[in-house]
Amino acid sequence: MKDDMNMELGSKIKIKVKQDGQEREFEGTFIDSPDKNAFLIKLKTGYNVGFDKKDILKVEIIEKAKSIKGKEDVEQDKKLPGIALIITGGTIASKVDYKTGAVSPNQDISSLIQNIPGIEKIARINYIEVPFLELSEDICPDDWKKLAKKTCELVNMRDNKGVVILHGTDTLHYSASALSFMLKNLGKPVVLTYSQRSIDRGSSDANLNLKCSFHAALSNIAEVVIVGHANTEDSFCHVLRGSSARKMHSSRRDAFKAINQEPIAKIHENGTIDFISSHAKRDETKKCRAETEFEDKIALIKFYPGQNPDILKQYRDCGFKGIVIEGTGFGHVCVNGKLSWLSEIKETCKHAVVCMTTQCINGEVNPRVYSNGRMLEKTGVLYLNMTSEACYAKLGCVLGKEKDPNQVKMLMKENLAHEFNERRTE
Repeated sequence: MKDDMNMELGSKIKIKVKQDGQEREFEGTFIDSPDKNAFLIKLKTGYNVGFDKKDILKVEIIEKAKSIKGKEDVEQDKKLPGIALIITGGTIASKVDYKTGAVSPNQDISSLIQNIPGIEKIARINYIEVPFLELSEDICPDDWKKLAKKTCELVNMRDNKGVVILHGTDTLHYSASALSFMLKNLGKPVVLTYSQRSIDRGSSDANLNLKCSFHAALSNIAEVVIVGHANTEDSFCHVLRGSSARKMHSSRRDAFKAINQEPIAKIHENGTIDFISSHAKRDETKKCRAETEFEDKIALIKFYPGQNPDILKQYRDCGFKGIVIEGTGFGHVCVNGKLSWLSEIKETCKHAVVCMTTQCINGEVNPRVYSNGRMLEKTGVLYLNMTSEACYAKLGCVLGKEKDPNQVKMLMKENLAHEFNERRTE
């Protein structure tokens, strides 16, 4: 092959190679290689593949790399209802770095808007805010506080019908739960959305998710919700309650599911909304307030067979105020033999609020089905039918405001943000 590397990074190309005596063709995006003898492309699947230059028979440019227009080129219809957009990072706010082939946070906000044709016909973006720019695994409770304050501020602006938040998928359900408890007296929609595949990819879910999120932000749903693909097709999205959803798949586009609850609604690209379950209704006379107090010294522990209960003592010694235990089945941990948790839980309950959830996705916790559960209940541990993520976020919020353990327990038993799961069959 002629060694012609003058094509621009980001160009769409077709490459023909000879491998093991056979000719094969690949299509993808040209990316830079640290090895001068290697030729790299990013396939449509998102994976990077490299070829030895001596094996390449032909390279054809299908489409030259596109330059991104500036923000001044984005036109919006002033007659459309307004929403606010918050960008926190994640794949939906990311682009491919053609120098490395990796996906990294996209801080060029105008390119984000221009990559989703059609959203400018749904709503006018009044404000774009970036309180932080983090991959979701880097987000912590301090970020939740910033996000809640900024979201509340935007909700209370009269020219915003709702707020859409772009967020990474891996901890989105934690953030959605935290916002559900931090945002009080909410009268407008707060919509968190995501994409499993970056906007530059043909199979990206960002387009449908963003369009449906814009429609949700204009709806009469006055709750913190997650909007994303309902299935692997580009057919419609589900609107999920923020305090009762969980990421259920690492890569599928329909990654998030409602846990022990029905979705609030189906929402279609054209704006049609099919409501499935009840929800809080829009009331623009309400003034949102952000209660962002959060106790950092809380822990979420997943029980596993053979786990030493001394872990509870370690948290006590570090002054932790609250612990969520994700137990087995109905909410069990070992209570017999040398690894019994009974005495450690009982002692921990004297110093901290201890809650029990279940590792199971569906179903409920119940300490009164088996004798082991009844023994655990006598230690003072609270059995709560909600997701572990919601329980963790709720406990941090409640302990941030209330120091009296009895009051904390009472509040943990109250259904503050529709977080309690209803028992239902699949």
